[in-house]
Amino acid sequence: MESLGAVGAVLGCSACCIPVVALLLAAYKLGLFYQLFHQTETESPRHGGESVAEVLRAHGVKFLFTLVGGHISPILVACEKVGIRIVDTRHEATAVFAADAVARLSGTVGVATVTAGPGLTNTVTAVKNAQMAESPVLLLGGGAATLLQGRGALQDIDQMSLFKPLCKFCASIRTVREIVPTLRKALAIAQSGTPGPVFVEFPIDTLYPYHLVSKEFAPKTPPKGLMGSIISWYLRNHLKNLFAGAWEARDVCPLSVHVPQATEDQVQKCIELVSRAKKPVILLGSQVTLPPSPSDHVRKALEDLGIPCFLGGMSRGLLGKDSPIHIRQNRRDALKEADLVLLAGTVCDFRLSYGRVLGRRSKIIAVNRDRSQLLKNSDMFWKPTIAIQGDPGSFLVHLAKGLKGHRCPEEWPQSLKVGDLTKENANRAKADEKTERHLNPIKVLHCVDELMAEDSIIVADGGDFVGTAAYIMRPRGPLRWLDPGAFGTLGVGGGFALGAKLCRPESEVWIIYGDGSLGYSVAEFDTFTRHKTPVLALVGNDACWSQISREQVPILGSNVACGLAFTDYHVVADGYGGKGYLVGREEESRLRDIIKQAQKETKEGKATLLNVLIGKTNFREGSISV
Repeated sequence: MESLGAVGAVLGCSACCIPVVALLLAAYKLGLFYQLFHQTETESPRHGGESVAEVLRAHGVKFLFTLVGGHISPILVACEKVGIRIVDTRHEATAVFAADAVARLSGTVGVATVTAGPGLTNTVTAVKNAQMAESPVLLLGGGAATLLQGRGALQDIDQMSLFKPLCKFCASIRTVREIVPTLRKALAIAQSGTPGPVFVEFPIDTLYPYHLVSKEFAPKTPPKGLMGSIISWYLRNHLKNLFAGAWEARDVCPLSVHVPQATEDQVQKCIELVSRAKKPVILLGSQVTLPPSPSDHVRKALEDLGIPCFLGGMSRGLLGKDSPIHIRQNRRDALKEADLVLLAGTVCDFRLSYGRVLGRRSKIIAVNRDRSQLLKNSDMFWKPTIAIQGDPGSFLVHLAKGLKGHRCPEEWPQSLKVGDLTKENANRAKADEKTERHLNPIKVLHCVDELMAEDSIIVADGGDFVGTAAYIMRPRGPLRWLDPGAFGTLGVGGGFALGAKLCRPESEVWIIYGDGSLGYSVAEFDTFTRHKTPVLALVGNDACWSQISREQVPILGSNVACGLAFTDYHVVADGYGGKGYLVGREEESRLRDIIKQAQKETKEGKATLLNVLIGKTNFREGSISV
């Protein structure tokens, strides 16, 4: 509680003057009126952390991710008491990444809490990633005491300015009675419209019990005279206002969530366009997996339409492993030939060459919850025929109902599927090519894909190796692929896998790591061990930041800063209580057996890491990293 202790001393140094007295009176006028009608429960052992726990429990929060700190201890203790599982990680970013994964897989809000100052600054990348991935995450942060903010208290920075550009909603709790309504509002905003992160700051004196806070408010040597009396009054009044009405009964139930929907007129216009199309294509983004439409309903709608689909982001796996309408290859060629393109939550950013890959003669229907994303680059490279600010999943369900009995001409998806198979057979042929010194990464990925359990969840964390995996590995169903999204963040692996395993404890959770990205979260093998969340990690170890090197070397003639080492990552996993395997050329003949043994170890409760030494191929040659 050191951050509360200096209050009296700080204020006691103030010079006595009439303007200061007037300012103090004006600032607390409203507070005094509040206290005339609301009793301060000075003897109550309760604390603000209990109010936080009540709200989270009422909203169905099952997990709270954290890295412990004194500023937030009351939140952790109270949440544990009401049955919310506290999961502590080895880095604050991992806590937010784990909350992000829970949000994606559960359809609710993922929650993380970290301490003030560096605890919060360590989460900035993860919060920005959640913003760009449109994940509803609630970040609870500690803060310096209300009277000490801006006065040089321990770990005191302007946290609100830091998070306002990253979050849909930011609030700093100023009195204990504000906790419940502020959290309810934050949770509703996180899920409404375009989902995203929200931040609530808790100054330390809003979380601890009254009797502890009041001791810290009392000056050790009260100043004498008129100014001493004014300061003593100021502190008493501030303390009373801080706790006034703190434990009055309040509604903690969830507020309504607003989800934008397409109008009937908009849906009808799209029905007319789709019914006339001979070669339509649907590009699906992460938003189609969001509530309120269950993924199974969206999948059925797509199957009823029979339109060939390209899946991206969280929509990977939506159509299952071997759907006849899921096209994985040759997207650029298909878009050139299509006479209608439906962008269902897909954005015309770098992933679609800013819209330049869309055929100029194609009719384009764009549906997105976010207006800025809906029309991104439409002033430059493409123009929507119909643009709808609404939920893509619900839109597809309504579209299929309106087109009941109508299907896309079957020869169109069949022709695309032929091209798909041709490209995939070529990829398989590349898996048989010998690479210098070490294993062929394509062969390794094909082998893992074949042996992977049907309930597997794939977490993608890396550059070159993961880029190859995206072409090879096939998610088995909806919400079974987790990647960072448009921000391209490295380091999501440990947190995403942790959240996924907690949400789906019976599922096999695979992290596909590059050896570069592994360095960000390998310490979370300690977390996997302590919290009994056994996951499988496949590390493509080529001793290089290959995604960068593949351009830097031919363009600039140097491999500077791209080289790593064939490090014994499997030994690191052992050291953290997991199980590691080294897989090199000598183990190639036993690759399948080693994978099966790793799966067995994981089922028996050990987080497992396969450190696979891989060589270079020309697969994806020419792909860019910027």
